[in-house]
Amino acid sequence: MKVLITGIHGFVGSNLVKALSEKHTVYGLDIKSNPIKGVVQIYNWSNLDNKTIPEIDVIIHLAGKAHDTNNQISRDEYFSVNTGLTKRIFDYFLCTKARKFIFFSSVKAAADKVADDFLTETVIPSPKGPYGESKIAAEKYIQQLFDLETPGEKMVYILRPCMIHGPGNKGNLNLLYKVIKKGIPWPLGSFENRRSFLSVENLCYIINNLITNSIPSGIYHLSDDEAISTNELIKVMCKALKQKPIIWHLPSKWMIRFAKLGGWLRLPLNRERLRKLTENYVVSNKKIKTALNIEKLPVSAMTGLMNTFQSFRK
Repeated sequence: MKVLITGIHGFVGSNLVKALSEKHTVYGLDIKSNPIKGVVQIYNWSNLDNKTIPEIDVIIHLAGKAHDTNNQISRDEYFSVNTGLTKRIFDYFLCTKARKFIFFSSVKAAADKVADDFLTETVIPSPKGPYGESKIAAEKYIQQLFDLETPGEKMVYILRPCMIHGPGNKGNLNLLYKVIKKGIPWPLGSFENRRSFLSVENLCYIINNLITNSIPSGIYHLSDDEAISTNELIKVMCKALKQKPIIWHLPSKWMIRFAKLGGWLRLPLNRERLRKLTENYVVSNKKIKTALNIEKLPVSAMTGLMNTFQSFRK
């Protein structure tokens, strides 16, 4: 297959290149033109207009503004990038001979909080904040122009991954890892939660299957098979670091107040990060596994996290 990946220089893009370039011909579309091993050529967004991109079989749309827990990205910027670029690349897809379009949305487009035991694709989307709202706006645009329920020559996949991690990840897990590496005690042990993650290995496995197999169009939530607590996450980090975990069970009310103060003082722990680290957010991956006709993804949650933290050591 000839595959075009937007946002190819990013964390997910670079991992997809490694996973796909051996069996597929990979092209890139990005604001940066730095060459990447395994990528035939990298185009910029103006090439969509002058039609200088060769015929493509699959478009994977990754380019977007990530969720900023420091709230430094404006609402207009989220919509300009997450919604605007999606409109441009999807319009391009509809006018080409490309057969498959894979859009990376987010579980935050579905729900900021999980009300039930786990989040499924049947939820009525109710995002909170410009990140999730800009993603659901992009989803709605795609669905206005393409019927996901009617089989046809073209196939469209709207993917809603939860927190993705793996080699090269520079998000909140990396920040947390650096704190734990210094031997600083984990003060949030009193929070009992369950949370879904998604290893980039499992993500690449799913994408490769979507590219090569005949999977029905639709909206799919992506996560590892198991959800884990933040306390378990800390223990995996310490195992990778070969150090003893230090977990303090301080009163949750104290930590909520401290996080509020952290927001004012621009400390690493603010209310948004506290919520992301301690909330229950379990995502069901049953629909995508049914579509792929598998019982389990190849990498367990614990193994994927260990791979990630060992890559941080390197």
